[in-house]
Amino acid sequence: MALAVVKADVGGTPITFETGKLAKQANGAVVVRSGDTMVLVTAVGARTPREGIDFFPLTVDVEERMYAAGKIPGGFIKRESRPSERAILTARMTDRPVRPLWPKGFRNEIQVIATVLSVDQVNAFDILAINGASAALTVSDLPFLGPIGAVRIGLIGDDFIINPTLQEVDESDLDLIVAGTAEAISMVEAGAKEVDEESLLEALAIAHDEIKKLCAAQLELAKIAGKPKWEVTSVDVDADVLGRVEAAILPQLEEATLEQGKLERRDKVADVRAAAVAAVLTDASTAEDRAALNRAFDSLQKKIIRRRIAVEKVRPDGRASDEIRPISVEVGVTPRTHGSGLFTRGETQVLTVVALGTLKDAQRIDGLGLETTKRYIHHYNFPPYSVGEAGFMRGPKRRDIGHGALAERALVGMIPDETAFPYTLRLVSETLESNGSSSMASVCGSTLALLDAGVAITRPVAGIAMGLIREDDDYVILTDIQGDEDHLGDMDFKVAGTESGVTALQMDIKISGVTFQILRDALEQARRGRLHILGIMETAISEPRSELSDFAPRITAIKIDPERIGTVIGKGGETIRGLEAEYNVEISIEDDGTVSVYGVEGLKATACVETIRAMTKDVEVGDVFNGAKVVKTTTFGAFVELTKGVDGLLHISNLSTGRVDKVEDVINRGDIVDVRVVEVDKARGRVGLRIVGLEDVAVPTSGDGVDVGEGDAPAADDDGRPPRRRRRRLTDEE
Repeated sequence: MALAVVKADVGGTPITFETGKLAKQANGAVVVRSGDTMVLVTAVGARTPREGIDFFPLTVDVEERMYAAGKIPGGFIKRESRPSERAILTARMTDRPVRPLWPKGFRNEIQVIATVLSVDQVNAFDILAINGASAALTVSDLPFLGPIGAVRIGLIGDDFIINPTLQEVDESDLDLIVAGTAEAISMVEAGAKEVDEESLLEALAIAHDEIKKLCAAQLELAKIAGKPKWEVTSVDVDADVLGRVEAAILPQLEEATLEQGKLERRDKVADVRAAAVAAVLTDASTAEDRAALNRAFDSLQKKIIRRRIAVEKVRPDGRASDEIRPISVEVGVTPRTHGSGLFTRGETQVLTVVALGTLKDAQRIDGLGLETTKRYIHHYNFPPYSVGEAGFMRGPKRRDIGHGALAERALVGMIPDETAFPYTLRLVSETLESNGSSSMASVCGSTLALLDAGVAITRPVAGIAMGLIREDDDYVILTDIQGDEDHLGDMDFKVAGTESGVTALQMDIKISGVTFQILRDALEQARRGRLHILGIMETAISEPRSELSDFAPRITAIKIDPERIGTVIGKGGETIRGLEAEYNVEISIEDDGTVSVYGVEGLKATACVETIRAMTKDVEVGDVFNGAKVVKTTTFGAFVELTKGVDGLLHISNLSTGRVDKVEDVINRGDIVDVRVVEVDKARGRVGLRIVGLEDVAVPTSGDGVDVGEGDAPAADDDGRPPRRRRRRLTDEE
C-alpha cells in the first residue's frame, strides 16, 4: 500500500491523516498528528458474526505510552499497566459516536486501538484519537457508515477557541468536545464554569462547521487509499414473525408496558415474552428462530412505547413531558463520616459521602498530561443490586468511571481553592437504586454532602437528564427520563449546573435530524428542571455548615515568607519531624510558603500553627514568649529557646532585681520561664530577654557597659533582707 497523506485545517491548525506506512496488517490504520502529538489508530474486524449474542461487540481501547512524553512509568514494574482514567474516558468518547454507525443487526467483532506515540504537551491526544478511529474505520474494508469528526471548543473571555492548547484549556471557561457526522452532531461532552445555554449552542454550531472539514478530509483519504467495503446484509425484523407475535400478545404487551413500577413492568413484560415464545415457537425451532422472535418482540415493544410518548403524549409512568418525579433529600445520613447526602428521585437513589484529608492525600497522576495531582476526587459506584440484579463485584467498570468523571466536572469549579479550604476532598456516590439518570442524581447528592461537610462551595449544583422521542414529524422532549425512555429514545442529554449557568454537559444523539431548535428547547427545559431541583435541595440544607464534623480532620493553612521554609523544615527535616511528633500533626509546605497543618485534635493543630507562626516571624522588642524553655546556662546568663531554631539571651542581670552571683542559683537548664524581648540586634544576630514581671524595674539589657538601674520598689532577697542597690560594670566575659 502506498503512503497517503491528507490535511484538514481546523481552527487555523493543520491536522494530518496518514495511512499506508504503519500497521499494514490491520483492516485499517491511520496516524493522526497535530503539532508533535501523534496517535496511531488501528481497526480490525472478524469476518463472521459472533454467535449467540444480541449486541454489537465493539471494543475501543486507548493505550497511553509513557515514552510518548519522555517518561518512565513509576512503581516497581516500570511498564504501563491498566489504562488511566483519562485513557478510559477517551475510549468512551470514541466509542459513543462510532457505535451507532454500523449496519442494523451487525454482530461481527470489531476492535479499535488508539496508541499514543508522541505528545508535545500542547495539543491534546483525545481529539486525535477520536478522529483517528473514524479515519481508520473509513479507509478499512469494515462496513462502517461514517466518517465522523471531533473537535474541542474553549471559551476565554468572549472568544471561542477551536482545539485550544492544553494551556488554553486551563484558562478556559468551557471545555467542550463535540463529535458528529457532516450532517449532524452525535456526541457532546463538556465541563464549564457556569456558561449560559446560548453560548453552548453557539459553540456547538462552531464545532459542527469544523467537523465537516474533518469528515471531508477522511473521505479524501479513503478515496486515495480506502479498501472496498464488506458486503453485509442488515438483519431486519422478519415481517411474518412480527405479525405472528403481534397477533398472539399485542393486548397483553400494551397492558404490561403501562405498569408504572420499573420492576413490576419488567416482570410483566417478561411474562408476555414467555407467552409469545409459547405461541410462536415449537420444539423444532432453532436458535435463529428464537433470535428472530426476540427481534420482533423488542421491535413491537419499542413501537408501542415510542408511539405512546411521541404521538399520544403519555409517558410510561404517566408524567407530563416536563414533569420531574417526586424528590426527597436528606443530609447527615451517615453519623461518623465528614459529610453525607441522600438524593432520591422516583426509583433512582444515590448516597454520596465526603471524606476530607490533607493536601498530602491528593491523587498523584502518573500520565501523559500536564496535571500531576488533583485534590478533588469523585468516584461513582453502580452495584448490581441497584437494578434488582445479582452480579460480580470486580471493581469499577468504564461506565462507572465515566459517570464519576461527569459528576466531578459538574462540581469541581464550585470547590474553594486550597488557600481557602486546604483539604483534599474525595466524594463517593453509591447508587442504591437506579431507574434513569443516576449520574445526575449523584451530582445532586454530592452537593448535599459537600454542604453537610461544611465545604463553602460557590453555589449548589443540580443535574437533570433529558430525552427525545421522535416519530416522523411528531417529537417530544422529556424531562427526567427513566430507563426505558433512555433505552428506547433518540437522545440522552444530561445537563448539570447552578442557578447561574451550566457546569457539565453530556449528550448522545442516536438519530440524525436533531435541529438546533430542538437542542435549544431541550436546554431551556433542562434549565427549568434544574432550578426546580435546586429549590427542593435548599429545603434540606441551604448553606454550608459553619463547623466541620467532629470527626473531620482540622487543617489550618498559613502563609510564611518562602525564605523561612528552611527554618520550619530544619536540618535534615529535624524541626518539621519534631513538630509533627510533638503536636501529633502532619505538616505540608508548598514552594510559595503555604504551610498546611493537619491534626485530628484541633487544639494541638492550633498550637502547632502558632508555633510555626512564631518561628517564622521576625522577633521584635516587646514580644512576650510564655512557657519558653531554658536550653543552656553560662556564667553570664541563660539561653532560652523562643521558637524552634530561635534562641534569646536572658542576661544574669535580668534574672532578678537583686544581685545574682551564679546563674544556676536562679535558673537551670530545662526550666520553663516567661520572657519579654527587650533588645533585637539583627546585625549581630542577638536577642536580649528579661523575665516577665521585671518590666517596672530599671535593670540593664545585655551588652558591654550597660548599667544596672535602680528599681522603684525592689523586692526582698530570699533571706528577707532588702536587696542592695549598686552599680557595676559587666565584664568582658559577660
